[in-house]
Amino acid sequence: MSFALVSAAFAAGRPIPVRHTCDGDNLSPPLTWTGAPTGTSAFALVMDDPDAPGGAFTHWLLCDIPISQSGLDEGLRPGACGTAGVNDFSRQGYGGPCPPKRHGPHHYRFHLYALSRRIGMKSGYTKAQLDAAIADAILGVAELSTSYERA
Repeated sequence: MSFALVSAAFAAGRPIPVRHTCDGDNLSPPLTWTGAPTGTSAFALVMDDPDAPGGAFTHWLLCDIPISQSGLDEGLRPGACGTAGVNDFSRQGYGGPCPPKRHGPHHYRFHLYALSRRIGMKSGYTKAQLDAAIADAILGVAELSTSYERA
């Protein structure tokens, strides 16, 4: 079985519902995964926007998600599961899609990393710090893409 990440809120490659964006309730979408590689001890999650005008924009960082988890609930609050990092909105937790108006659709990628060990980061870490911490612990990556456009 391959490592896979899905959401009950949207199909892969389809637009994310407004409720999960800055134009709606700004709630994180529900996510579910299956097929974690053998030896997985924890998970890390990164959500980013590669189409942002200034380069990839980080919307969500979570590490040390327990191996007992096979998903994340909608509207997950920082500290409810795993350890939250600081996104590019300068906040911990989820920051939904919010591309510039009339800028065309932006694509959003959820990357779920299966890790061979817990990372042990304190809350408030950055994307660069997470990347460095997990570099030698990645056993597999499951990805889910969506899009959003503001009129």
